[in-house]
Amino acid sequence: MLRDVAHGFFIITHSGLAMVGLGATSLVLAFWLSPSWMNSAENAALNWLRERQALFSWLPENTAERVTATPLQALPPSQAAVAEWLGRKYKVAPEPLAALVAEAHILAKKYKMSPYLILSVMAVESGFNPYAHSSAGAQGLMQVMTDIHQQRYAVHGGTMAAFDPIANLRVGADVLAYCIKTKGGVMEEGLRYYLGASEHTDDGGYVAKVLLEQERLTLVDSGVKNVPLQ
Repeated sequence: MLRDVAHGFFIITHSGLAMVGLGATSLVLAFWLSPSWMNSAENAALNWLRERQALFSWLPENTAERVTATPLQALPPSQAAVAEWLGRKYKVAPEPLAALVAEAHILAKKYKMSPYLILSVMAVESGFNPYAHSSAGAQGLMQVMTDIHQQRYAVHGGTMAAFDPIANLRVGADVLAYCIKTKGGVMEEGLRYYLGASEHTDDGGYVAKVLLEQERLTLVDSGVKNVPLQ
C-alpha cells in the first residue's frame, strides 16, 4: 500500500511540476514573441509594488519623467534668453518656462503666428500660473474656458488636462488662432475676441498689454540687453 501511495504521489507531483514548467515555458515564449506584453507586465508589477510603497527603499519612482521642464542649454540662445527674462519678471523657474518657450515656437509654425504673441497672452492671462482659475471659469496658463472647449481637450485626455501646462498651451494657441482667423486675420480684434470683449466694450487695456509684452520678448530674442521688466 505504501508503495502505491508513493507511486501516486510521484505521478501527481511529477505531473504538477511538468505543468508548471510548461506554463513557464509558454509564458517566456509569449513574452519573446510579443515584447509589448512583457513591458506591460513589468509596468503593472512595478506600479502594484509602488502603490504599496514596497520599492521606495531601492527603486524610487522617477517622477522627473512627468515634469514639464527643459534645461536652458537645450534651447537656442535666443529662446533661452527669453526664458530667463520671463523667469526674472514673473519669478518662475526658467526650466519650466524653457519648455513653454520651446513649445510656443512649435505652435507658432503650425498656426503661422509669433511665438511671442502666444507667450504674451499667457503672461497677461495667468502670469505663468498653470493652476490659475478665474471666476468666469477660465483655467490654466492660457485661461481657456474649459467648459466651452471640452472638445479641444478631448484629445489630451479630458478637461483635467486644463491644468497640464503643455496641454493648456496647445489648446489656448488653437483657440487664439481661431479667434484671429474669425476676425479676418486682424490680430488686435482676435485678441479682443479671445478675451471675450465685444466690439462695443472696453478691453481694459488687455490688447495693449499683450502687444507690449510681445514687443519686449521680441527685443530679448533679438539680443537686446537690459530690456525693462515693466
